[in-house]
Amino acid sequence: MDSNLLGFIAAGLTTAAFIPQTIQSWRSRDLSGISLTMYSLFTIGVTLWIMYAMLIQSWPVLIANVITLGTSGSILYLKIQSLKKDVQI
Repeated sequence: MDSNLLGFIAAGLTTAAFIPQTIQSWRSRDLSGISLTMYSLFTIGVTLWIMYAMLIQSWPVLIANVITLGTSGSILYLKIQSLKKDVQI
């Protein structure tokens, strides 16, 4: 099996794993079970993976992490917005 094909399959599966959580978070707006620290660290880590993928010129790693940054970043955004809302009450 070609290493890029294996990378795309792995990237597709791990990236797709975030889609249900993202959809659920946007629909329900209930972020009480989401850890701000975890999503902050994860989003920073994904950003670093993007930089690494560009350095080694790995398309599977780059594409998967750009998509993952969108999903994790949107959940992080919603979590921050929910915390701001809680503080204003």
